[in-house]
Amino acid sequence: MTREISRRDLFGVLGASGLAAAMGPFASACRAGVDETQKTSATIVDGKVVQPQRQLPVLHKTDVLGGGGGPAGVAAAIAARRTGVRVTLVERYGCFGGQWTGGLVLIVVGLYAGGKQVTRGIGEEIMCRLDKLDRGIVNHRPGGKPTVDAEALKYVMLEMIREAGVDVFLHCWGVDAIMSGNSVQGAVFESKSGRQAILANVVVDATGDGDVYAAAGARYEHLKYHFGLVSRLGNLDKIDRSKIGPRKKGQKGPNLGSITPIKGVNWVNMHGPNADALDVADLTRMEMNHRRQIWKSVEKLRNTPGYEKVYLVETAPQLGVRISRLLAGTHTLRFKDVMEKRKFADSVGVGGDWNIKNPEWQIPYGTLIPKTVDNLLAAGRCISGEAKMAELLRVIPPCFVTGHAAGVAAALAVKDSCLPREVDVPKLQKILKQQDAYLG
Repeated sequence: MTREISRRDLFGVLGASGLAAAMGPFASACRAGVDETQKTSATIVDGKVVQPQRQLPVLHKTDVLGGGGGPAGVAAAIAARRTGVRVTLVERYGCFGGQWTGGLVLIVVGLYAGGKQVTRGIGEEIMCRLDKLDRGIVNHRPGGKPTVDAEALKYVMLEMIREAGVDVFLHCWGVDAIMSGNSVQGAVFESKSGRQAILANVVVDATGDGDVYAAAGARYEHLKYHFGLVSRLGNLDKIDRSKIGPRKKGQKGPNLGSITPIKGVNWVNMHGPNADALDVADLTRMEMNHRRQIWKSVEKLRNTPGYEKVYLVETAPQLGVRISRLLAGTHTLRFKDVMEKRKFADSVGVGGDWNIKNPEWQIPYGTLIPKTVDNLLAAGRCISGEAKMAELLRVIPPCFVTGHAAGVAAALAVKDSCLPREVDVPKLQKILKQQDAYLG
């Protein structure tokens, strides 16, 4: 039996994903007899495109719904499940990891501060499991910059999500937030199965772009930022250095990127120009330009003496978006706070020394909470920070930290029957420490 949801109760857009990787709930929806005739096509009325109201089937119900399966979303889902509630994770692609896997951003910077590891908990558990795999990770040591293999990481995240007992839906795109007043009640997803709703007591927005809180009407800052496209080169161990002549003073060699766990294969980052990650025209233009540029640069390299055997292994399936939205939370983390080593009573984790000289900085719980929207937390690069903080917030370790904290907080809100903004912070901090997080 389906639940009727009024169009008035729907507000906004959720940019995560999920098709039924866990097919049980989907099969139940099918057996319930979802009437395909309920679908109503958009029509043109007086020169305007109009989408009529329609009834939506409820695909699934859960305690905590995580939107986005990147480092923040995976950490949030596992943390919430370990805290003892039902958890569902949705992802628009066919694997977990977000930019870390699909974007081929394989390096982990900011994990350490002054040689001390400051990102622990679930994030470190993922790294340690990669250590146990052949070709899973390199440079995982104090002060190092660990670099992972995307395929090994996809496997590790998949196994950890399965072991935790998280319900999963892959391959669909979020298109609405379900609202009751200022409270989020779940999200609506579009997939090959049509448009369906997932109801939840608390939602964690780990979409990277803040799509859930934007849909729900939360305030945020919209930034244009540089994004590129990552690629991998192969046969770098077969470069014939006898053909490479001496370089002139100040002359740089070709950009061969950074090492990966696979011999002879490097990953090559691309800075890219500033563009709007919320504008489909900009996304299309950047994607097409970057793919052309990568191919042409590799062909030029292959025509250089000594580099004839180098080849393009792959380009990332995901465009390398770095930042788009920053939440206006109950606390906004400022760069000045970081540089002055400000301490916060509601700290839920610590960031490391990436692009700054200050070794470690605390992240307050208030950065995860929208000012006005309830039953919702943010996690990952879209949390509340001033624009100058974007470079620090977007890298993988802070995404681990904020995802871990958001997952535990969401679970506590469910268990204690309170809003996320009303969660007992000392209790939250105690559970985070029990799950091996470091709060500074």
